[in-house]
Amino acid sequence: MSDPADHPLAPYGWDAAWAAAFAPHAIAGLEPARVVVELRRHYYAVVTAGGELLAECTGKFHHEAKRDPVAYPAVGDWVAVAPSAGAEGRAQLHALLPRRSRFVRQAAGGEQAQQIIAANIDVAFLVSGLDRNYNPKRIQRFLVAARDSGATPVIVLNKADLHPAPEAVREEIERLVPGVPVVVTSSHTRRGLKLLGGHASPGRTLAFVGSSGVGKSSLINRLARDAELPIGEVREKDAKGRHTTTRRELVLAPSGALIIDTPGMRELQLWDADEAVEEAYADIAELALRCRFTSCRHEDEPGCAVRAAIEDGTLPPERLASYRKLKAEQAAKAPTLRKPGAVASKPGWKQKAAERAAKPFRHRHHRED
Repeated sequence: MSDPADHPLAPYGWDAAWAAAFAPHAIAGLEPARVVVELRRHYYAVVTAGGELLAECTGKFHHEAKRDPVAYPAVGDWVAVAPSAGAEGRAQLHALLPRRSRFVRQAAGGEQAQQIIAANIDVAFLVSGLDRNYNPKRIQRFLVAARDSGATPVIVLNKADLHPAPEAVREEIERLVPGVPVVVTSSHTRRGLKLLGGHASPGRTLAFVGSSGVGKSSLINRLARDAELPIGEVREKDAKGRHTTTRRELVLAPSGALIIDTPGMRELQLWDADEAVEEAYADIAELALRCRFTSCRHEDEPGCAVRAAIEDGTLPPERLASYRKLKAEQAAKAPTLRKPGAVASKPGWKQKAAERAAKPFRHRHHRED
């Protein structure tokens, strides 16, 4: 059996664990590949042992995915493909290997669906600009998503050249998110790039996520000098960035690290991240165990350890406010459970059922009670 370290895909993160997960597909005559670009309509640029191919999901894959967005590949995923006969540079995508990590959010808008930003990432760089786009609450929200992904979070405060006291901001963020590395950077002056580069070891996958205009692509271009990712300026009136990155893309850096650039996110709605909230705010959860009452709301109850920590300065009040907001969001998303007889217990339900049965079905007039 060949050594995975000698495999042509080893520079893209292929290892013994991936080889073991792929074994059933190898028996079926398929080839391993990693998704490097996610295109539209479930087309993907994938890199194989023989080079880059354009892959399309098979009909069987679509059928088994059942329109679940999470079941489809994302940038960073490992997949099983077969080159298309008679079509050079094309491949059929048959299967998706189990993910080690995934950075997800709720799809933008009112749709209740997950959206995968990147998969199989080792380090998530949470980039925020030190211009008028700076928002500590947004940083804490991104941190919860990173905790939920399974990747190691690193907070990056970019555009240090545009702020008069970037070190003061770093100290503020370290106080709000204790235990998380915070790096101050500038793509113009190259400040902090060595610290970022310290995470860029061969075969390691790094993902840059953040709002539009925070300078993700500029930082990546510094780390991966040949990436040539498009960059743009922010609007001067409100420091909001343009979506210069319009698709997720994985590039191989000179250091041997794999870097994923992602489009800027105007909003980040968390998806089923209640456990991640508790993990990101473990200090508050630990304090709550010391409260006199188990049902303490940390407001005006006597013997509240959380309020005591705020009063003595060991817990920032804005951290508790963010915790409450995120917990309320997760509680609002929890499905409302109804007893089986809830509908039948409504007054007049028999009469309404009889009326519906007597009328022909019209989808425009159909209404669920």
